[in-house]
Amino acid sequence: MTLPMNTLGVVKRNIVRADKAAVEKLSRFGVATIHEAMGRVGLMKPTIRPIYTGAHSCGTAVTVLLQPGDNWMLHVAAEQIQPGDVVVAACIADSTDGFFGDLLATSYQSRGAKGLIIDGGVRDVKDLTAMGFPVFSRAIHAKGCTRATLGSVNVPVVCAGAIVNPGDVVIADDDGVVVVPAAIAQQVADAAEARENNETAKRARFAAGELGLDMYSLREPLAKAGLKYID
Repeated sequence: MTLPMNTLGVVKRNIVRADKAAVEKLSRFGVATIHEAMGRVGLMKPTIRPIYTGAHSCGTAVTVLLQPGDNWMLHVAAEQIQPGDVVVAACIADSTDGFFGDLLATSYQSRGAKGLIIDGGVRDVKDLTAMGFPVFSRAIHAKGCTRATLGSVNVPVVCAGAIVNPGDVVIADDDGVVVVPAAIAQQVADAAEARENNETAKRARFAAGELGLDMYSLREPLAKAGLKYID
């Protein structure tokens, strides 16, 4: 069952997660490689950044739809987390309040969560960094939240411009965040592997001194475009 985007007050308990083998394989590759391998789609806006350098997360999405300044549903979501999940939180309206801190992170870690992606704010960054819990957010803000208004858990959301369905694969690193639909996770993982192998071969050629002008056969199209060399 696909729930409408504007459904509030709903927690979907049973979701279909992407194949574990595909998720594991995707975890070996960077966001840029996966994005390119998938046809240059699936990226969240670059406003979503890791709270510490070197953070990396890959897992199946438990989605959360939040109300501005209210983190009630992040607590509700904790019960739905299974080992290997990444919580992906969107908000029905713009909010940079500190929805998430080290206490919720401790709860999420105990459930086996691999990280949090949130189009909003987080706090307690020093503690989150010390814990090594990967968090990617739009803002860092000490302002706390209430717990009073219903959102939803495990419904389709739009997080930082990307559609995320429960069970999709979410990969995040210093380059950004990419969402891989569960239905094509294995296909994308295989394409990412092929691209990585291709780039490894190209890297060796660049290291040996070959120019991209020749490797990519760029000279002829550049000449046709009118490029002239002047000595």
